Order: sequence, then structure tokens, then C-alpha cells
Amino acid sequence: MTWRGPTYRTVDGERIDGAWCHVWQRSRWDAEYHLDDLIVFADGAVRCQDRTDLAGLKKLLTSGRISVTRPGAPALPDEPSKWRSRHGEPLTPEGFLSEVADKIEELNGRPTTGQRCWEAIRRYQQEPEERNRVLLRDAYLAVPPHRRIYVLGDMDLQDRPLRILLTDLGEAVDGDGPVVTADMHQESLDYFRRGDEGVAREQERRAVQYADDPSGPGQSAVISHQTVFPQGWPEALGLFVLRNDYPAQIAFAGGTYPSVLHGYWALSAADAADRRLIQEAPSGREAHDLGGRAVQRADWPAIRLAVMAGLLRAKFTQHPELAGVLLSTGDATISYTGFSDSPFWRDAPDSRGRNWMGRLLELVRSELLAELSLGGHRDPGSSTVAWKSTRSQI
Repeated sequence: MTWRGPTYRTVDGERIDGAWCHVWQRSRWDAEYHLDDLIVFADGAVRCQDRTDLAGLKKLLTSGRISVTRPGAPALPDEPSKWRSRHGEPLTPEGFLSEVADKIEELNGRPTTGQRCWEAIRRYQQEPEERNRVLLRDAYLAVPPHRRIYVLGDMDLQDRPLRILLTDLGEAVDGDGPVVTADMHQESLDYFRRGDEGVAREQERRAVQYADDPSGPGQSAVISHQTVFPQGWPEALGLFVLRNDYPAQIAFAGGTYPSVLHGYWALSAADAADRRLIQEAPSGREAHDLGGRAVQRADWPAIRLAVMAGLLRAKFTQHPELAGVLLSTGDATISYTGFSDSPFWRDAPDSRGRNWMGRLLELVRSELLAELSLGGHRDPGSSTVAWKSTRSQI
């Protein structure tokens, strides 16, 4: 079965995670089978039109109300040899019920039958004694039959190394395969050993290559809301200073602007008269409206990210008190929301939102922290050294 998710339901304010797959359900009205969604939840609840549990699902499968294979579909031809077959066991109601039980364990963060099988493999590797081989066989047979060929995650050998290891010496694997010898058992153990060595090498490689990855979860996300203050901006500084329309005079690219929005939209305009008009607008939002109506310079789409980054650097390096507010967000993700800016800049509740403002604020925050940590010095009248070379072109 192919499981999809995530999904969930809420019980007494608590989120219960779930997953779903397709089954065929027989209609009460015409006795015909129709494709339907079967949803399984972490608390063991099962829903397919009606709500039930594992015991109820077993009755539905036994009665034929639910079918896990398409009714009326031609049966698969018999395999000429189980050992040579590249297909797993057929999906049965019993096997599907075991898979649903596994899915419930997975949703709860508990080991599945496949993971317990790997635990048994590790145990047998450490102590290759007969009692551990018996435990391994039990763990392997607990895996839903149609899922056993995937338990090792090997698309070439599938589960053959396990089937060899679990076959007694002198017996044929699967009844029609090779007769097992002690050397074959050792080859299977060597297969798992080589896999462990490969995993260890990859983990070591990733530890080196990903050495700068965060070692743990960061702070909770900070949301920068677009807010209107009819009585004027508050005197006590808060997260609202992260907004681009917050009045903070900045010197940038040879000009002076009352806010980031003034600077951004003035620099976007192709005509010098429009630039001056935007620059002198009474508020950031009015500058935005004027800039949106003006003809943009031809290269604006290619340079606008760099311009915005430069304006933000100027704002927070030229106003240390505002930099303190930005630094107070720590390593939190900054979600820049609102309704006036395009989805390119803000975090919109759909696939269009790219949150570039939030990402640039995080970048500038990191640069400010680096200067404090490394003892660097920045000329407050400039944003970056690289930007100086392009000032005259804007």
C-alpha cells in the first residue's frame, strides 16, 4: 500500500496525527466497489466512511466490505520459482491489517516490525548464536508478508541475505533455491557488516561536510506582522521596527531616505522626477504606492534583492537601537507577513510566498552578530564594501 500524509484530527484540543491510503469499499446501496480513503490515526482510530478500530477493520476486511485489492482484477500468475521471484508476497487482508498496525506504531514514534527486525539483525551480528537466529526469524516473520522484500532497503538483493541466514544448513532457501552452507551464512553476515561499514563511512563523511549544520532546534519563529498605528508609532521599540515602513532615516547609494520603503521604491524608478517624488512622500506606504505606479528601471528585477539587502544593512548599522531589536530575535526564523507587499517579499499562506524580507533580515542579523563576535568594524555610512562599487550605477 502507498501511504500518504500528513493528516490529523483534533480531540479535546489535541492534534492526533494520521495517514491515509486507498482501499475499495463496497457500497451499501448497489453492492459495487468504489475507491475510498482509509485513514489511520495515532490513537488507533480507523476511518473509512465510518469510524472504527483495528478490530473493526478486521471485521470489515473479513466480511468483504473493504477490499485491499481491486475486486475483479485478474489474479497474478504463479511464480515459477519463489527464490528467483522479484515480487513480494501478495497483499492479503491479514497482511494489510499488520501494515495498519505498523502505521499506528510509526505515527506514535514507536518501532515498526521492520525496525524491530533490524534490531534483531544487530543482536545476531553481535552474538551469532542459534537463540538469536530464532529471534531474528520471529522478527522477520512479524513483518507484513508483502513488505518483507523491502525490509533491508536493497533493490538488488531485496531480502535474500535474510532468507539465506534464516534457512537451516543443508536446507534449500524457499524450498527451490540454493542449499544453504556455513559459507553462505557467513556471506550473509559479511553483507550486513559491509553495509554497517558503508553507513559508518557515510556518517563520517557527512559529519565533515555538514560540520556547520545547526546542532539542535533553534528558537521559535518570529512573525513580523504588518500593523497600522493610527496615533503614530509607539515610543517603546518593539518588533514593529523590522517593518520596512518604520521611519528610520538612512543614507544609501548617494541618497537619504526616510525609510527602507522610500529608498527601495525611489531607487526602482527609471525617471529622476519620480525618484524625488517617492523620496519626499509623507509615509512609507505612500512611497510604496507612488513607486508602484512609476515606470521601473529595466534592470530592477535583477538588482532588487541586492538593493533591499543594502537598504536593510544601512538601516540597522546606522541605527544601533534598531539593530538591538533585530539581534534580540536570536536565531529564530523571521516570517515577514502582511498584505501590502508582494508574495515575493512576504510569507504568504500559499506556495507563492517566498519570504525574502524575512530571509534578508536573518542575513543582516547574522552579519551584525558576526561583527560583534569577530570585532569587525563597518563604516556606518556604507552597507557593504561590494556595494560601494555599484553605487554610482543606481
